[in-house]
Amino acid sequence: MTDYKFEGWCGLGPEAGKGKMVWQEFEPKPWEETDVDIKVTHCGICGSDLHTLRSGWGPTKYPCCVGHEVVGTAVRVGTQVKNGIKVGDRVGVGAQSGACGNKDGDCEACAASLEQFCNKMVGTYNGVYANGGKSYGGYATYNRSSSHFVIKIPDAISSADAAPMLCGGITTYSPLKQNGCGPGKTVGVVGIGGLGHFAILFAKALGADRVVAISRKSDKKADALKLGADDFIATSEEEDWVTRHGQSLDLIISTASSSKMPITGYCSLLRFRGTFIQLGAPEDGGLEIPFFALIGKGIKLGGSLIGSPDEIREMLDLAAAKGVKPWIQERPMKDANQAIVDMDNGDARYRYVLVNNL
Repeated sequence: MTDYKFEGWCGLGPEAGKGKMVWQEFEPKPWEETDVDIKVTHCGICGSDLHTLRSGWGPTKYPCCVGHEVVGTAVRVGTQVKNGIKVGDRVGVGAQSGACGNKDGDCEACAASLEQFCNKMVGTYNGVYANGGKSYGGYATYNRSSSHFVIKIPDAISSADAAPMLCGGITTYSPLKQNGCGPGKTVGVVGIGGLGHFAILFAKALGADRVVAISRKSDKKADALKLGADDFIATSEEEDWVTRHGQSLDLIISTASSSKMPITGYCSLLRFRGTFIQLGAPEDGGLEIPFFALIGKGIKLGGSLIGSPDEIREMLDLAAAKGVKPWIQERPMKDANQAIVDMDNGDARYRYVLVNNL
């Protein structure tokens, strides 16, 4: 038993995605001695929260308290926690809070310390743990997660800045690092939003020679250049953008979540044996396979999902060393319903962070 209550903004049905979440108490997963309870101080708003609240990616397990960019203070630490976390530490948890954890070879993903690809992956919200408990996220007073996925926050990074890095940041850092972003590389970033702005920041932090921001319109050009992009392509405003910028990129990170994106054109921007990595998950249908572009230049087409605990620690260390600072806007936790409406309207520049001052 604890002397604190787990309360938060819960979606009770698809209408929750329209700013109709309800503040109520919820029952966290049954306590295990490998768990950590976090008193939530900050929680970033992610596009995944909106998709889940409205059952956009499939039926949601209502009631659902979303939020998987959680930062706060560890207030209860299990006796079997082995990663050095202690009561009072400033910690965070991202989009994953469970996996099978079998590193003896039966699970290739966990054995490779890429737990995000475990077929028993448990999301920080809208998931079910092995002990039968549901996972509830960080639009709340407290969060309970498996300690393996709870990360200490470096002193050099503020809680508000760290929160969106735990999903938005790592979702772009991981594929950049895994696909060779660094000196000598030119990287394209499709979509300049919460994820895209992180992709620009981390591509530059990893040492890419050149970063090109790609969007439909030019309204975010000034922001993209200020974030560190070296060039900007507005696909709906430049008729010859494919010809002008063709075969100029080594790697493209696509954060767009629309099945209508001009993926064939994007792949035409890649050099011989370039790589296109899709991060966004459209609700409106699947993406076409640009097979002529792929076979004509030996292009690799792939995808990526969040990042592992080890990658998150590595990312945070890089962010601290390089002074990576996301563009965030803090919003009171009590205004979460309005904040998700504003997020859905595209008003965030470029990540909202809920601050718990209830």
